[in-house]
Formats: sequence, structure tokens, C-alpha cells
Amino acid sequence: MAVGSGLMGAASQGSVRPVAGVPAGVGSSVPVVFAAGAGIGVVGGLIGLGGAEFRLPLLIGVFGFVALHAVVLNKAMSLVVVATALPARLVVLPYSDVAAHWSVAVNLLAGSLVGAWVGAGWATRMRSRTLYRVLAGLLVLMAIALAASHIGPLGSLSLPPIARVVAAVVAGVGIGVVAALMGVAGGELLIPTIVLLFAVDIKIAGSLSLVVSLPTMLVAFARYSRDQSFQVVRDNPRFLLVMAAGSVVGTVIGGLLLGVVPSVALIPVLVLLLVVSAVKVWRHR
Repeated sequence: MAVGSGLMGAASQGSVRPVAGVPAGVGSSVPVVFAAGAGIGVVGGLIGLGGAEFRLPLLIGVFGFVALHAVVLNKAMSLVVVATALPARLVVLPYSDVAAHWSVAVNLLAGSLVGAWVGAGWATRMRSRTLYRVLAGLLVLMAIALAASHIGPLGSLSLPPIARVVAAVVAGVGIGVVAALMGVAGGELLIPTIVLLFAVDIKIAGSLSLVVSLPTMLVAFARYSRDQSFQVVRDNPRFLLVMAAGSVVGTVIGGLLLGVVPSVALIPVLVLLLVVSAVKVWRHR
């Protein structure tokens, strides 16, 4: 809660250099937008994810973007973060270790690419009120996934090869839909899915999730680019780049702090923050 409250408090303060294109009345500045992105990045880095699920309610509740515009902006920033994180991750983990599991990525991509296109299409056709409700429900889903993945070591399911492939494709479709609707990379769902279905080491699963996420997000982004809502990206280039830069810097810092803050103390706070954010998004008008 402290992280979310701090960001909201900072974003409501007066500014010196306003960011062009941000909804009227937000009163945000370049340093505040960067700090907000960095704060989200630190949170994501601490739990080994990008943090886009925390960025979404911030874009809606603090910076004043309507639901669909917030999703599109979140997707654009997630693309930047993942495109930056993937090469860095492959430096830490040998490429050969990740490439050895190429079939896992292919199985999931077979579903996630379809799901991303479908999910983005649904988002552009939903009434605004309905989209707020859907996003609130998905924030609760992310809270549950975050809590479940940190309860203890993840096991793996014993499935016949064909059943495993089918399950991966179906799971990929669902993850692609959720990632497109929220504008996130989907690592919160991809990593436990990879571990459960394919018994892959969680560190390699993290890299594989990025390999799956990048093309999946590109497909959703391409679908959003065909809708008039995509204009929000053209109207807010500075806001997008400043917050994305903050997110990248924050993710690096969070990664360096990994292990400093014990998960047993951090995860319940973040889960609660997601649930509170879900309630606020549900009530948003």
C-alpha cells in the first residue's frame, strides 16, 4: 500500500513541466510521471515481473485516462519494458538454456497470438462501463495469481504429451486474451503455466515468458492500432516515453533489490494493493 499511496500522492502534487497530451486536470509533470513509472518498475523488479498490472489502475485512477486509452498506453509501455528486459535476461541466462525449450514457447504462442487478437478486439468493442468491470475482475485474478505463485514451490502436472500440448494452447489463448485486455505482458500467468505444464525451472520460465510475451503483445498492439483509441498513443508520446523510461529504470533497481525485501512481507501488501485497485476501477465512472 505504501508504494501505491506514495505514487498517488506524488502524482497529485503541482508540477513544473507539464506533460503534453495528458488529460486536463491531472497536473502531472515529467519528474512525477518518471517517478510513477519507476515506482511501478521497482515493484515489478522485486517480484520478477514487469509491474504493468500495477500501472493500469494508476493510469486510470491517477492520470485520468479512460479505460480503453489506459489499456492501449499500458500495452505500449509493456512492449518497451519487455523489449528491454528480454536481451538483458538472455545475458544473465545463457541463450542455449532458453533455446533448448523452444517447443514450450511455440506451444503457448499457438494460443496466445490468437487470444491477443481476440482480446484486443473485445476491448475495442466493449462499452466503457463493461470494460471497467472486466478490468476490475482481471486485477483480482492477477492478485490471486500473484498470491498463488508465491505460496510455495510450484509443482508440475503429469500429463500425456498430446494433452500437455492442448492444455498449453488453450492456456495460451486465455493468457493472450487477458494480456490484451489489460495491456500487460502476462508474465504473472505465463510463468506458473510454464512451470506447471512443462516442469521448467522457474528462472528459465521467466525468460520463456518474455519470449512468448513479446510477439503476443505485438499482435495485440497491431489490433489496437486499427482502432481510433490508438490515437491516445499519438497524442501522448512524451508521457508514454517518460513513464516507460521510468519503468525500465525501476525494473533494474527492483531486480538489484531482489531478496532485500522478503516476499513474505511484500506479496501480501501487493495483493492487497491489487484488490483495492480493483475495487476503485470497478467503481470508476
